Amino acid sequence: MSMASTSAMSKKSQEEIIAQFNKMRNEQRTLASKLSELQMDLNEHKLVLETLDKVSADRRCFRLIGGVLVERNVGQVAPALLNNKDKMSKLVETLEKQLTEKGKSINDYMAQNNIQIRGGGGGGPKKEDPASGDNDENKKSSGVLVEGTGTSAS
Repeated sequence: MSMASTSAMSKKSQEEIIAQFNKMRNEQRTLASKLSELQMDLNEHKLVLETLDKVSADRRCFRLIGGVLVERNVGQVAPALLNNKDKMSKLVETLEKQLTEKGKSINDYMAQNNIQIRGGGGGGPKKEDPASGDNDENKKSSGVLVEGTGTSAS
């Protein structure tokens, strides 16, 4: 009976390891998504600033501030955009560092707990057999494999 309880404890710890690993990967995905969004905003700010540099400072322009479209001139808007762009650049650098650190911590966690990722196979596109009745579009299987945790009670 102690063998069954040991197996249950080992199974639970494997589930906890997998849950923690999935949580870390979700955090990494969230960081990557936010980083991508900020990089797009940064590129947009650069493009607008390049465009505004080509026009006179007293030319009328519009800026969206908190959902309200405000009329200003280029001389007023350009410095604010430049300030926002600089802040975004610093934030992008910070997020890149955090993403790198998160990747390292995930790799360390994988090595520490003997985690291997099983992919869905890279065999290319697979033709479906209509006679088989399996018409799922997402046939790829992936999962996390936790090899022996080394916890055995005697």
